[in-house]
Amino acid sequence: MKRHCLHILMALTAGLLPAACGEVPLEAALEAAMPDIVSIPAGPFIAGSDRAERQTAYELDQAAYGHSVTRDQGWYENEDQRHPVTLGAFAIMAGPVTNRLYGRFIAATGHAAPDVDPATWEAYGLVHPFKSSRRFAWLEGVPAEGREDHPVTLVAHADAEAFAAWLSQKTGQRWRLPSALEWEKAVRGTEGRIFPWGDVFDPGRLNSHDRGPFDTIPVGSHPSGASPFGVMDAVGQVFEWTAEPAGPGRFYVKGGSWDDKGCGICRPAAKHARPAAIKHILIGFRLVRD
Repeated sequence: MKRHCLHILMALTAGLLPAACGEVPLEAALEAAMPDIVSIPAGPFIAGSDRAERQTAYELDQAAYGHSVTRDQGWYENEDQRHPVTLGAFAIMAGPVTNRLYGRFIAATGHAAPDVDPATWEAYGLVHPFKSSRRFAWLEGVPAEGREDHPVTLVAHADAEAFAAWLSQKTGQRWRLPSALEWEKAVRGTEGRIFPWGDVFDPGRLNSHDRGPFDTIPVGSHPSGASPFGVMDAVGQVFEWTAEPAGPGRFYVKGGSWDDKGCGICRPAAKHARPAAIKHILIGFRLVRD
């Protein structure tokens, strides 16, 4: 079978192509691909970190990597000091946007599928070689076989916003990227936990480099890592874009990834900035609904 025909067959099987010749209507396919939605009530929560939490993070990193680079470079010193914050009510996707769900957007709009060319990748200056991006890239409009339920990656901040605008139009509801504080509350709960499940790191509760497979995995594979509100895959798996600017052309990402171990960066209080235009194998997103 020719490659083009094979990919069409894969896309039809995954429900990633528009309705035609009796195929399932796009609206029904979209509804089937939508994640569970978690309601976050209005009220206060403990945001940020204190010196003790940051010390814990540095110790986790040093034990995992065998060096003190994150401490020496002060990776966690930009975190807000631990303090109470009150937010209004909102709802958030229980898991990050999957390739399957993002595929509905691609099929309906013709938006460029997740991919990056070698020159652009090299310009990012990442430690990951270009070849490491190939399993995350889409070929002829569909993700690699078997990755439909993995988090979508190789999406810039503008891609996430375009998806949110499309989903808002299709559903009649307002979807958007979360603020960093909304994301943090949904993931750590109200009591200021260091991790979604508590204050002790447990590599069995997330997809990190500690236990592998050093790749994304299907969303929802670690239910024991859920937050007090039921938000899953928020630490480890992939970093997630937020709506919070971090200087000109940059936005904060949260959550850690499959590439991290330790995992000091996987704490909900942690955050770091990335260029808005970057399409990274470690960054995906989820949306909130007002």
